[in-house]
Amino acid sequence: MTDAIDLTIVMPCLNEAETLGGCIEKARLGIERSGVRGEILVADNGSEDDSVQIAEKLGARVIHVKKKGYGNALRGGIQAASGKWIVMGDADESYDFSETDRFVKKFQEGFELVAGCRLPSGGGKILPGAMPFSHRWLGNPLFSRMARHMFATPIHDVYCGLRGFTRDLYDRLELQCEGMEFATEMIIKASLHGGRITEIPITLHPDGRKTQAPHLRTVRDGWRTLRFFLVFSPRWLFLAPGFMLALFGLAGYAVALPGLTIGGVTFDAHTLLFSSLAIMMGYQSVLFAICAKTFAINEGLLPKDPRVDRFFKAVYLERGLAIGALSFLAGLILLGAAVLQWKSAGFGRLDYAVTMRWVIPGATLTALGFQTVLSSFFVSILGMKHRP
Repeated sequence: MTDAIDLTIVMPCLNEAETLGGCIEKARLGIERSGVRGEILVADNGSEDDSVQIAEKLGARVIHVKKKGYGNALRGGIQAASGKWIVMGDADESYDFSETDRFVKKFQEGFELVAGCRLPSGGGKILPGAMPFSHRWLGNPLFSRMARHMFATPIHDVYCGLRGFTRDLYDRLELQCEGMEFATEMIIKASLHGGRITEIPITLHPDGRKTQAPHLRTVRDGWRTLRFFLVFSPRWLFLAPGFMLALFGLAGYAVALPGLTIGGVTFDAHTLLFSSLAIMMGYQSVLFAICAKTFAINEGLLPKDPRVDRFFKAVYLERGLAIGALSFLAGLILLGAAVLQWKSAGFGRLDYAVTMRWVIPGATLTALGFQTVLSSFFVSILGMKHRP
């Protein structure tokens, strides 16, 4: 009997007695319209009202998820689902489960993730009072635009809670988030893993609960989503800023070493100092991007990237050690030249505008060389799985 079930509708539940019954009735209608064999599963996350009794009375299957959190409730429900296709949605009557047949049709066309879209930019509709102003015009559009730009997701409403996916895709993604960012993690990982994704416009209705406050917390959940975006994109968090800082520092060197005056502004030893700081910070950021990307792939958080494999073919321990040693040696030579200048002056006062042009690059090259040697060992350890 379990093998015959095609579709499971999963509803996370925490004190949804006011609205759960209506959602289950609409879900049953959606299954009938889809023409497939389905089940309704309520993942209860510790309700203290009559939610469980209502669900059981209406014929839904109830599982109890002890670990708190929206993502935990969904993961528990999805894990217990019997269907090869799964549709999830909140049990607060904001989503119309009678439209489940539209999701099933997309599954039958071969899509692995079918996301609902509430925002007009994707053809959706938001009824008056259904979404706070900040969510509608700021949070959701911003995060959706970031997802499209950073992860190439073909989605206009990354936060929409009504969506469907195949069991096979869900198992491949190995989702980890426990809170509201669970929905965002699914979209991003599906895109990174090359899942077949589509979007259908839906209508968002006002929350049907009158005594129960919404579970979403704007600031907390917004920050957790932003944090997830950044952690999952070392390129935007570390690599791009690192390259920009390094280029800024090199530009500073280009005008400060010869002591150029541009537009009445003279670039001298102080410019060299700031430029060296930018170069070292940028270099550290780039190294951290490489380490973060490699670690994330090794742990299964990100899919394999052929660019990483090419990197480890070109950059290996011995080459990194050689480059680091040359940089370290060049720095020591410059610092030694500065000491000789000091000696020629009888270890007295020096012309710092001249001497610092030796000291600052020397110190910078020495630090970069030492950092390269240490990082080469660490990156080599991380990259062992990527050796041909």
